[in-house]
Amino acid sequence: MSFPLLTATAALPALGAVATAAVPAARRVAAKWLALLVSLATLVLAAVVLVRFDPGGSRYQLTESHAWIKDFGVRYELGVDGIGVALVALTALLIPFVILAGWHDADPQETGNTRWRPTQGFFALILAVEAMVIISFEATDVFLFYIFFEAMLIPMYFLIGGFGDKAHEHGDEVAATQRSYAAVKFLLYNLVGGLIMLAAVIGLYVVAGNFSLQEIVQARANGSLHMATSTERWLFLGFFFAFAVKAPLWPLHTWLPNAMGEATAPVAVLITAVVDKVGTFAMLRFCLQLFPEASKWATPAILVLALISIVYGALVAVGQRDIKRLVAYASISHFGFIILGIFAMTSQGQSGATLYMVNHGISTAALMLVAGFLISRRGSRLIADYGGVQKVAPVLAGTFLVGSLATLSLPGLAPFVSEFLVLVGTFTRYPVVGIVATFGIVLAALYTLVLYQRTMTGPVKAEVSEMPDLRVRELLVVAPLIALLIFLGVYPKPVTDIVNPAVQQTMSDVHKKDPQPEVEAAK
Repeated sequence: MSFPLLTATAALPALGAVATAAVPAARRVAAKWLALLVSLATLVLAAVVLVRFDPGGSRYQLTESHAWIKDFGVRYELGVDGIGVALVALTALLIPFVILAGWHDADPQETGNTRWRPTQGFFALILAVEAMVIISFEATDVFLFYIFFEAMLIPMYFLIGGFGDKAHEHGDEVAATQRSYAAVKFLLYNLVGGLIMLAAVIGLYVVAGNFSLQEIVQARANGSLHMATSTERWLFLGFFFAFAVKAPLWPLHTWLPNAMGEATAPVAVLITAVVDKVGTFAMLRFCLQLFPEASKWATPAILVLALISIVYGALVAVGQRDIKRLVAYASISHFGFIILGIFAMTSQGQSGATLYMVNHGISTAALMLVAGFLISRRGSRLIADYGGVQKVAPVLAGTFLVGSLATLSLPGLAPFVSEFLVLVGTFTRYPVVGIVATFGIVLAALYTLVLYQRTMTGPVKAEVSEMPDLRVRELLVVAPLIALLIFLGVYPKPVTDIVNPAVQQTMSDVHKKDPQPEVEAAK
């Protein structure tokens, strides 16, 4: 029996979460180092998964399959395709930076209570989220995926509600109330989506007789499983609704600005760069593969919603006074691009969407973490409270600029390639949609450059005149992310080579081919 590499990649952070939570209260520094070492070990395992994955091989690789709940046809089935392996690697890559960035975010105040362990709890919850996200990217049993799709809400709820941002303009009491509101809103929105998905999961079992993604897709391909048109559409809507909440897609997005605004910067990165990717990933893996005809039927409506997300998110970001809420609305716009690429039903669009998931994770992490370092120095999230930072903290301002330019998809930085592929893939099939989507790029330039101008340039405000520049720990967080943005902006081939075969197989599942360009005959 071969080594269960995929199980180990998810089990290691889960076991690390338990071990971190069990560290004695007086040893909080040891808990931090334990969590960091576990996250680095998980990154090593994810790198092994990436190296062992053969883009030219079978669709799902490193597979594991064991009987679990025999009476209901539930199996413990894992496997990764090119899309899944890229997102597993992204998750494992970002968690060490999240832990380093949040090194002091959960340090307890001197209360005299030697039994209270907020630091241990904070880092244990981060590792728990990592474990659940990784196994969600690996699961090929629908019921197994559903369990962890829902279970990750619990640690995220406590991270948002219990370890919120300390920089609040209205004081600690109001801040605690708003944190609780944001956490409950996050949980309720996603629970409602999950409950609707549960009904669809049960319906899928009634129709197919099992939960195995590969078996259901194969049965549909060879004609041994037939779904009535109305049944397929209802099941698709049940799955898609849950994924659209998680993604988040307009008008199911309203939990995200609250959650990111009230969470610490590292937890905000965990939300939008890691957890939300499960929603868009699941659209590719489950919606398109299980319900190909319903996916094509729903495409026009989904493209409209994606366009609204792109333009609405960017417009609202322009008017934000809060740095973190601006990044949250920018992410809503970016997720609109990802969903647009998925449902453009072209290989360029879906490759761009998958690449966008990776690049958005890196660029948002870079921008939000630098913003978090900035906010922790000044103690305010309001844009108006800053000015002239580049004169007193040039390295901080420089990294903030690169993160901002990546957010607006500047050529030469990683998000440009993915956004370009999404727009090309959309334009070849839906030219009007592609043209409207480009307005999101114009608005992105507006909100990111205005943010930089108002915070970093101009006269130095008295409150920031003594602001220190980035420290060594903070540079260790930001520098690798900036390097990755530049490297993947210049040379995205390592990622596209991995994801393209999986995209072609997904296109085959929905029986779609790229439209042929219209070329005038030579005279």
